[in-house]
Amino acid sequence: MGRLSTHVLDTARGRPAAGVRIMLYRISGQSHRKVKEVVTNADGRTDGPMLEGDKLEAGTYELVFCAGDYLRASGQVGEGILFLDEIPIRFGVPDAGQHYHVPLLISAFGYSTYRGS
Repeated sequence: MGRLSTHVLDTARGRPAAGVRIMLYRISGQSHRKVKEVVTNADGRTDGPMLEGDKLEAGTYELVFCAGDYLRASGQVGEGILFLDEIPIRFGVPDAGQHYHVPLLISAFGYSTYRGS
């Protein structure tokens, strides 16, 4: 059974990023359909998979992480224009039977991601 999961780590503070709002979209051509919206828990993770089983289909998806809100709330940036605000990560799911883990590592001036396990 396939599933999609994510988590967020604050690399500047060296800890999980709690309270990050994340939206998941299914992309098809020019269409963006919101599939789910969650907020990370104290461990920087979602309380369950973003999608699993027959809800995860092969195709293109986009996770949008509201990093700016988190960075402001944690006191790492002010109220002005941010270098990083919403961070979109578009990725493909070629085989809906596999596990896709798409973590985000953030700081106020950089981020990275990878396919985790």
